[in-house]
Amino acid sequence: MNAKEFYMSKPWVKHYPEGTSEIADIPEGLSAPDMFEDAAAKYSKKSALIFYGREISYAQLKELIDRFATALADLGVKKGDTIALYLLNCPQYIIAYFATLKLGAKVTPISPVYTSHEIKHQLEDSDASIMVCQDILYDNVERTGVSLKHVIVTSVLAYLPKLKKVLGKSLLGKDYANLHVPTPEEMAKAGLIDFEALIKKYPPNPPQVKIDPKSDIAALPYTGGTTGLPKAAVLTHYNIVAVVHQIKSLWPFLEDGKEVSIAFLPFFHIYGQVVNMLTGLSRGFTLVLFTTPDIEEILDAMEKYKASTFNGVPTMFEFLKEYEKTYRVNWKKVKLISCGADTLHDSTVEAWESRTGTKIHEGFGMTETTGVSHSNPYQKTKKGSFGVPIPNVKAAIIEYEGSEFIPIGEVGEMILSGPNIMQAYWKREEESKKSLINIDGEIWLRTGDIVSMDEEGYFHFFDRKRDLIKFKGYSVFARHVEEVLYSHPQIKAAGVVGVPDPKVGNIIKAYVVLESEARGKVSEEDVIKFCSENLAHYKVPKIIEFRGELPKTDVGKVSRRELREEGEAC
Repeated sequence: MNAKEFYMSKPWVKHYPEGTSEIADIPEGLSAPDMFEDAAAKYSKKSALIFYGREISYAQLKELIDRFATALADLGVKKGDTIALYLLNCPQYIIAYFATLKLGAKVTPISPVYTSHEIKHQLEDSDASIMVCQDILYDNVERTGVSLKHVIVTSVLAYLPKLKKVLGKSLLGKDYANLHVPTPEEMAKAGLIDFEALIKKYPPNPPQVKIDPKSDIAALPYTGGTTGLPKAAVLTHYNIVAVVHQIKSLWPFLEDGKEVSIAFLPFFHIYGQVVNMLTGLSRGFTLVLFTTPDIEEILDAMEKYKASTFNGVPTMFEFLKEYEKTYRVNWKKVKLISCGADTLHDSTVEAWESRTGTKIHEGFGMTETTGVSHSNPYQKTKKGSFGVPIPNVKAAIIEYEGSEFIPIGEVGEMILSGPNIMQAYWKREEESKKSLINIDGEIWLRTGDIVSMDEEGYFHFFDRKRDLIKFKGYSVFARHVEEVLYSHPQIKAAGVVGVPDPKVGNIIKAYVVLESEARGKVSEEDVIKFCSENLAHYKVPKIIEFRGELPKTDVGKVSRRELREEGEAC
């Protein structure tokens, strides 16, 4: 059996949980809002959302969505339009998301931490005509100078219980609590529309719009971008419906209408959008919704509401593994603990298992895969692996620069094929052609991720292709060096990049955050010596720079892109 034949044999299927088929049944005529409405019909009286104590049933949520869809239609929204969502996690996000899709329009979620420059790019690039915006974020929109047909403004406070509204701004944390809120006079002068006023004004009677799931675009989520400005992945309704059913197939022990899911992952990011919002509300789960990830409140909520699923990111688990109050939760009662958005460090996995007696089911996904492509199977996790392809996904590894399939165990670029793979990059024909390639009549996504697959079909991450460092002809994986740095007892965080050098290609530089008690005591020489004892000579960083903190992406992982740009600017 040659390499391609082995990948196509899907050796990973034997690790699926009992009852999981390698091919999930995906309804072809179903749209994303159809999935929610089916759940709302079945579980109308059940709580869809719990927002800081306020409960909103599926029936109530459906009515709010229909009212807002009616309002949007009256404002001129039609099929094919783009609506920008510039919101923190709150009920209004969900209302606006499904209302937009119900009209055959598409959403483009914008990160709340974006600068005005980045917001301007996304608004113009996506052809957004209307924005739904958090009141505390409006100043950033105004600074873009972009002319929109309508800006609809809402407050996090609007759906809080009465007793919580007094303390509402404290829920937002220090990053948002002191931001300016437009006064009624300022809103009137700028022509802003109040979200809650629209909800009250319009009946739940939106127009019926025919949606073709396979051709109609549902979302334009923007990727972080390796260099320059982000680009959008084109996701159809079918992409979204597919990934929800693929996830459902992989986790047959999660029961429709019965699970309680902690939802603190940001909905603007594809991971939180898919694993929490879309999957949860399509299956009748109750989402315990948080605007910001306050650890104390999350732990309280897990016990109070008997949470059965917990989806996190590495930084959350890195914190919880040492947090003194983590023990308050009986983690063994949680059906599924999963991690995505980045790979876990081995030290985090080991500390978590020792502390809680439970396994983290690590997974993998991209914006281009509608959020998910791999996961460790239930009770069959493998340390150091991001798991196996989910049902309906084909995965293989090819040469970095070519398209030949490489032998099992060797390192190369991962390619993926399946119903959850994006259609293209929005307005990026050349980049689409480079990323979506035809091999023997089948379209595959070049992920840009350097991985290997073992004989059992588990995949192992090495690095992003763009993060591969070339030093004197050697290939050095930044993540491998970081793993060694994280194993140092006095290093809290690390980021490794290559700094261009005409003589050697790239000099390896490590940005290091020390534990507070080690600051001023651990030197650059100490770190280099530690690396020399644990790495081949060509992998040892030549430059160590100590920092108080490192730049982070939207989901909390160290931003090598920003560190790289800093190094190149020097």
